[in-house]
Amino acid sequence: MIDIKLLQNDFDTVAASLMKKGVDAEILNNLKSLSENTKTKRQEMEDVTASQNRLSKEFGRYKKEGLDIASLQNEINGLKLKKQELEEEVKVLEDSLSSIILGIPNIPDDTVPIGVDESENVVLRRIGEQPKFDFEPKEHWDLNNGWLDFERGVKLAKSRFSAIRGEGARLERALINYMLDFNRSRGFEEWYVPFMANTNTLQGTGQLPKFEEDLFKIEGEDLYLIPTAEVSLTNLYNDEILQAEELPLLMTSYTPCFRKEAGSAGRDTRGLIRQHQFDKVEMVAITKQEESDEIFEKMVSCASDLLTSLGLAHQKVMLCSGDLGFSAAKTIDLEVWLPGQGKYREISSISNTRDFQARRAKIRYKDEKKNILAHTLNGSSLAVGRTLVAIMENYQQADGSVKIPEVLRKYM
Repeated sequence: MIDIKLLQNDFDTVAASLMKKGVDAEILNNLKSLSENTKTKRQEMEDVTASQNRLSKEFGRYKKEGLDIASLQNEINGLKLKKQELEEEVKVLEDSLSSIILGIPNIPDDTVPIGVDESENVVLRRIGEQPKFDFEPKEHWDLNNGWLDFERGVKLAKSRFSAIRGEGARLERALINYMLDFNRSRGFEEWYVPFMANTNTLQGTGQLPKFEEDLFKIEGEDLYLIPTAEVSLTNLYNDEILQAEELPLLMTSYTPCFRKEAGSAGRDTRGLIRQHQFDKVEMVAITKQEESDEIFEKMVSCASDLLTSLGLAHQKVMLCSGDLGFSAAKTIDLEVWLPGQGKYREISSISNTRDFQARRAKIRYKDEKKNILAHTLNGSSLAVGRTLVAIMENYQQADGSVKIPEVLRKYM
């Protein structure tokens, strides 16, 4: 979450940055008012506590010197009651403040372009050549190879679930293994983590409380199906103090991901692009603050080089302020070329959240004698289903078959 002290000390600057991300000015003004009231009430409580402590010392002296303590006792008792009342008021105010703060997004970096939505994102670079065909390329769901069975996926669950068979299923598995091996070669340690997470874990990375409607809840349990391995990997170090020499921690993991896609009604209703369940290989980093920009570039390069190794043309895109995710201070998307659709589509999103998640999850490191909030970063490397789609469309043959990229053949 954002630093409440920063908000209190420089409200106008912080508010202006948050408004670039689409936060309503009225919410920010209410937050400012509540913050000031909380600060005033806490100061009043501390003043009463100080008076109580001072009179308590006087009480000891009165007794020792045989002075009348009745009026002093009454005054101390009055201060004690006043302190209890103020403590209750402060708790109510601080709980309200925390509830609002948990719903306020991260402050965008100064380098992030200002914009309202994805139409104002900035293409930084295009990498690789788009394939040429001597026939009209098809979209992945139209390829006549029997890999994708959407009807049976719906029968087993509901819409936006699918089944993959035969060589398609083998290619999905091959991609997972290849991605993990590639990331390990770049210094990311492989983890295998739970596919469910509790409330505290999801709050630590920012999915709760704001995005609860997009999560699949386990009935009768304080558990949700994870929307991304970012949740599990980052929170491995929830409420821990690391040693500076341990950092950076670079982690990678394969998990299925589960999302209700509550806000995407009518979008990508065909094919594998937007499913309720999908496979993803994730990268997460926990770093010292001064190293996070360097690690960010390392993660972008890792995902981009992975796409290049698969022979997939793609572009790097800097997200504008209005398209940034809730926890992100800065994000670069990688968009892969899909010849069937005739456009680039997101396949990876790499974000630096600075200390936003670390403050929520209490992830710190000890630098000499001080405990400092770490910086956390995360990125897809890659969304497996979308990579399967990209290979199907880019390597399709005229008869509907799909050529397997050279680097994947040993996995097949």
